[in-house]
Amino acid sequence: MSQAPALQVADLGRREYVPVWNAMSRYTDERGSDNPDQLWLVEHEPVFTQGQAGKAEHLLAPGDIPVVQVDRGGQVTYHGPGQLVVYPLLDLRRLGLGVRDLVQRLEQAVIDTLAHWSIVGARRAGAPGIYVGERKIMALGLRVRRGCSFHGLALNVAMDLGPYQRINPCGFSDLQITQISTLGGPAALDQIGAILVPNLAQQLGFAETVPAPPAISIAAV
Repeated sequence: MSQAPALQVADLGRREYVPVWNAMSRYTDERGSDNPDQLWLVEHEPVFTQGQAGKAEHLLAPGDIPVVQVDRGGQVTYHGPGQLVVYPLLDLRRLGLGVRDLVQRLEQAVIDTLAHWSIVGARRAGAPGIYVGERKIMALGLRVRRGCSFHGLALNVAMDLGPYQRINPCGFSDLQITQISTLGGPAALDQIGAILVPNLAQQLGFAETVPAPPAISIAAV
C-alpha cells in the first residue's frame, strides 16, 4: 500500500445518530474518484443500533433508548455519551485495502492507542473489536459500498455502561464491557482522539491529517 495524501478529520461533537448515518451514507453515495478520504469523530446521544444480521432476541429491554436498524455488519450495540465513535469514509480501492485489511488496521490503531496508557488490548478470533482481558472495549461494524467504507468503530472512554445490560452486546449474552477511564486512562474524548487519530492515519497509510472543510462534513450533518 503506497502512502496516501492527507486524511481529512472532522470532529462533529455530540450528535443524534440518524442524521450522522444519513450524512455518511450520502457522502459515500455521492463521492467521486477525487473526493478526499475523511475520518468523522462523534459522540452520540443514547441509541441502540442493530446491524444487518441482528436478531431481535438480543434486544432484551431497550426501554426508552431508541433502536435503529442500520446497514452495517454485526449485531446490536450501544452508542452513548462518553464513547468516541470514529467513522472512516475511505476509498478502499484507491488505498489498495481490502475489507479484512481495513478491519485489522482499525483494530491495530486502537491497540496502539490503549498502549499509550499501558492498557493491553487484544483481538479475539471470530469476534471483531478489541478486548481487555475478557471485557470488550471497542466495537467495530463496517459497510462497504461502491468500493468505499462507512460506519466504523466505537471506543468506550467514560460512559454509563448500564445500557449494555439491556442487550446482548454484539450478540453475546455473557459479554462484559469495559472502558478506558475504568482502566486508568483519561475520561476526556479529545485526549483519546489526539492519540487515536494519528494512529489511524499511520495504519491507513496517510502522510498527515488536516481538518475537513466544514461545508463537506459538519454542515452536511
